[in-house]
Amino acid sequence: MQPNFENTAIAFELKTDSQLERAYFLFKMIANEPLVRIGTAVTNFAIKAHLPVEGLIRATVFDHFCGGVSEKDCLPVIDKMYEKGVFSILDYSAEGKEVDNQFDFALEKTLEILDFVKEKDAIPFAVFKPSGFGRFKLYEKVSAGTKLTESESAEWGRIINRYEKVCKKAHDLEVALLIDAEESWMQDSADDLALVMMRKYNKEKTIVFNTFQMYRWDRMDYLKEIHKIARDENFKVGAKVVRGAYMEKENERAQEKGYTSPICRSKQETDENFNAAIAYIMEHLEDITIFAGTHNEESTFKLITHMKERNLNPSDENVWFGQLFGMSDHITFNLAAQGYNAVKYVPYGPVRDVMPYLIRRAEENTSVAGQTSRELALLQKERKRRKLDS
Repeated sequence: MQPNFENTAIAFELKTDSQLERAYFLFKMIANEPLVRIGTAVTNFAIKAHLPVEGLIRATVFDHFCGGVSEKDCLPVIDKMYEKGVFSILDYSAEGKEVDNQFDFALEKTLEILDFVKEKDAIPFAVFKPSGFGRFKLYEKVSAGTKLTESESAEWGRIINRYEKVCKKAHDLEVALLIDAEESWMQDSADDLALVMMRKYNKEKTIVFNTFQMYRWDRMDYLKEIHKIARDENFKVGAKVVRGAYMEKENERAQEKGYTSPICRSKQETDENFNAAIAYIMEHLEDITIFAGTHNEESTFKLITHMKERNLNPSDENVWFGQLFGMSDHITFNLAAQGYNAVKYVPYGPVRDVMPYLIRRAEENTSVAGQTSRELALLQKERKRRKLDS
């Protein structure tokens, strides 16, 4: 049976009336671009000035887009969603760290989550960001082929060791591990590390997943290249396929530095690239496991169609659908209601540390045409159904 993304009763079943009203209020704020920019500036100032704003942030934007401040804090949310057939991924979302002890802390968090995942059926994946394990500027230097100093080489060795430690543990526990993607000018070195780990740990089954940002026009060729390597060397490809999260920053940097932007020229080209990727993967499911991270209804339906054409069970272990916590509940919960592998990315961490992530969420929602208005329309529909709309 086809999921009905208009079914708001299923989509928002876990939300109380007050949570629904808060969501409606937040997306109305996010729909106002000048307000988002002002709010971002004020929030950044308040946090840097150590003003007592954490309580307000926690009660509004944080609780909507994050599961909690710790793994334990997230458990009630995770358990409630799992009762509705929705899986979770715990994503420690502290960003912008610069020193080794912070990277080691992120590594320990990821290792802890792997143990957590092994014991919790509701959480089928662990995840980390490359810049959580090492300095962005160092990835950038390695990606550019710039010669490293002796101390930088040692630092790069520590990054490799962090990757090795977490991927080996994931393999030993047989827990799937997603590696997120970041900006293009640091991504080549992160891709190379992910490939090394897939070669090593994806021999019997798909453990390590790299992320393919399909708003980049070169990613389809890269996906095919990685698939060819995997076939030649006999390992599985884990492919988390997304559109991408840094479009404005990518285009601005390309213009500023005078090179061709890596981003597709239009949203239509991005959509076509994303849909081509899922079609390609579905033709090669014997070699590739797909995690489709998308808030796009059309692409979700295309993936479902590919599954039906191949007579795949909705819960086939090689096909996963993912959305961010606090967004696109109409997709996630209606997919789960029909038995598909639907997953929520659940960010968590101390309020101050997670603020860069939350600011990025608000800015992305403002810049993605139609995303916020769709959320508002569905929330309004549910408010009317509950007779909250006075």
